[in-house]
Amino acid sequence: MLTQDILCKQFGISETVINYVLKQEAKIKSEYFEDIEKIREYNQYKVIDAMQQHRLDYTNFYWNTGYGYDDVGREKVEKIFASVFHTEDALVRPSIASGTHALYLTLSGILKYGDEVIAISGKPYDTLLTVLGEEGNEPNNLKECGIIYKEVQLKDGDIDCESAIKAVTEKTKLLMIQRSTGYSFRSALTLNKIKNAIEKIKEVYPNILIMVDNCYGEFIDTIEPSDVGADVVVGSLIKNPGGGLALSGGYIAGKSILIERIANRLTAPGVGKEIGLTYGTTRNTLQGLFFAPHIVSEAVKGALLFGAVFSSLGYEITPSLNEQRSDIIQAIKFNNPDMVVKMCEAIQSSSPVDAHVAPLPWDMPGYSDQVVMASGAFVSGSSIELSADAPIRPPYIVYIQGGLFYDHAKLGVMLSLQKLLNFDDIENKIK
Repeated sequence: MLTQDILCKQFGISETVINYVLKQEAKIKSEYFEDIEKIREYNQYKVIDAMQQHRLDYTNFYWNTGYGYDDVGREKVEKIFASVFHTEDALVRPSIASGTHALYLTLSGILKYGDEVIAISGKPYDTLLTVLGEEGNEPNNLKECGIIYKEVQLKDGDIDCESAIKAVTEKTKLLMIQRSTGYSFRSALTLNKIKNAIEKIKEVYPNILIMVDNCYGEFIDTIEPSDVGADVVVGSLIKNPGGGLALSGGYIAGKSILIERIANRLTAPGVGKEIGLTYGTTRNTLQGLFFAPHIVSEAVKGALLFGAVFSSLGYEITPSLNEQRSDIIQAIKFNNPDMVVKMCEAIQSSSPVDAHVAPLPWDMPGYSDQVVMASGAFVSGSSIELSADAPIRPPYIVYIQGGLFYDHAKLGVMLSLQKLLNFDDIENKIK
């Protein structure tokens, strides 16, 4: 077989590894792939409809200079995103450097001195702790700006609505929900769980604002957090909604009054959304959004294959294969730092870019522990492309995400298994 031949000769993968992965693949294809395709199809039509609603045309890809006044393409991008997320308005800019930047803009744009924000999905992702002022002592963190922060832990993997309601005080302005797992070992919060929490909280506090960190979750379902009551949703364009083509940027979608405040934080009060150069990124942003439903479905299939192979070898994974997924991340617990690093080496070696580079743990800005990251991507740091990362701390969990094409993810699985054969008697387990 030609495929098996090139995998053996060009990538050094043994026939034993190939056959083991193909065996696990057959199981998940028959059970899960059809449902993934249905979600992809629905979201694809939703995106096309949004583009047609706003009469996207070729001239919208042109761009100007200087302040960026009257950039019709920029305005069209933001109208399309608002339609996709069913919100009143959206802010979509290449100048938003990351998902963390988008979250900081949102929080600092909405909250004022003396306001309180409560994370009701437990401890947030590491970089956001620095933003909040809970770790490190970086200038202009929210604590330094007079913002009060509290946390409510999850209860049995779900939002503890009773505790969240009790935690609210007269100073509480905003509740924050992180949809994805971050660097925790839990399943991503499903939209049903988010919907249930928002409804219960809004019954008691109808005017409280709820922000959802939607990173890694876009197009996993046929609806988004904004469809179930979130006042504002936030994400990165070099994750799901950029479809692997967006060169940079982030989005914030929500109520008009909130987007106005956040836009004034991004640029300056009085000019807000009216300025901001797009640097010729409009085409990439919109074509990436067009590709996104398909790309996300490929990433989910790849995550399932990683989960199937390593759970079959006895490693604990989250989410499990039969759980409803709400992000593209597959976490694998190795309880061994050497295996984590070796796994990241394997993902890097499967990459089309920088495959010859060996990732090493390092002191990455915004993280309290050393982090090892594998990301041989066309867009630097793009985690909708096949990538893996892990904080070097017990219980030594590696987080796999992305994959523009399922075939690439499958190669990553095979190379990972090949490089880990000498650990935990894996070689004998797969024979």
